[in-house]
Amino acid sequence: MQEVIILVGIVVLLAVIGAIEILVHRRHVNAIPVRIHVNGTRGKSSVTRLIAAGLRAGGKVTCAKTTGTLARMILPDGREYPVFRPARANVIEQLRIFRTAHAYNSEVLVIECMALQPYLQVLSEMKLVRATHGVITNARADHLDVMGPEEEDVARALAGMVPKGQVLYTAEQRHLDIIQQATQDRKSELIATNEKDVAAITEDDLAGFSYVEHAENVALALKICADVGVDRETALRGMWEASPDPGVMAAHEIQFFGRQIFFVNGFAANDPESTERIWQMALDRYPNVQKRIAIFNCRADRPDRSQQLARACVDWPAADHYMLIGTGTYIFARASTRAGLDSRKLYFAEDRREDEIFEAVVGLVGKSALVMGMGNIGGQGLDLAQYFSNRSVLKESA
Repeated sequence: MQEVIILVGIVVLLAVIGAIEILVHRRHVNAIPVRIHVNGTRGKSSVTRLIAAGLRAGGKVTCAKTTGTLARMILPDGREYPVFRPARANVIEQLRIFRTAHAYNSEVLVIECMALQPYLQVLSEMKLVRATHGVITNARADHLDVMGPEEEDVARALAGMVPKGQVLYTAEQRHLDIIQQATQDRKSELIATNEKDVAAITEDDLAGFSYVEHAENVALALKICADVGVDRETALRGMWEASPDPGVMAAHEIQFFGRQIFFVNGFAANDPESTERIWQMALDRYPNVQKRIAIFNCRADRPDRSQQLARACVDWPAADHYMLIGTGTYIFARASTRAGLDSRKLYFAEDRREDEIFEAVVGLVGKSALVMGMGNIGGQGLDLAQYFSNRSVLKESA
């Protein structure tokens, strides 16, 4: 009987502690008048950083948190630090982010949605963030094992974080009807960027970035900054000065004993559509190289992504060599050869160190080569991109 009483007491105590934590969190949420919740398949971290930088430049006391390549908390003065995780990523960490933003008396918190499971995306918005401004960058075929099986299902999952009775911004066009249905259901206003908005982002606007930024991301971020009260020129200037995400797309030129290598970091473009787009962009930019080498960073825990990219790359403009690094490379090799890729073009570099991969690339380039990293920024992708960057003689912008 005594054990039962103790057990009941523990349960009651935990319930009380949980209720207090919920009340404290709700107070932190309500104390931050503008809460911008960013979701999407591609570009979440970049758009989060762009919005926060634009608002900081406009004098708004702004905190931001990205989940992307490396989770980061960005303070009102632009300084940032890694988000400590004692174990695996968990949406509950967003409570700590709100607590920190509240401690800095933030007027604005721009926070990237870190949930993948559809029900957790709903929970993140309804219980944790309660956004005044929702953002869905796009909806593409990625994480189909969690949000799929089809691209339309991804759009529906992402729409789970549409805020109630507020406003949602999106650059998505293909599945706009699904997002529109969700905003109507939650009585929110939908504001979508279109081709005219993207075309208004000039080459001079993009040239201000020290890395390759996409016009769609800039157009979307500028709309939100304008809504919060920061004009275009001020917001854009702030975006130029902000630090990019560690996994941002960048191009580097490397001179190595008479060999010229142009390395493009496209590891963060996880879905086939985005990856093909960047591959074509790189081919157009470096048309006169002798060799074209596609490095796919595979992850054994992301088999669906490997299979998607493997089947898709067969229909892209061909590379001379396809180097497979990371783990589970056999998944990519099997799917790509079944789709028609010449197996003689495959080069296996699984379990090799970054310096060994670099030496293997050097052996394939001839006099000049375009080398592009694809597949996953996680695992070995970021380290390899940094290895190439450290040997760069020229870091190119857009």
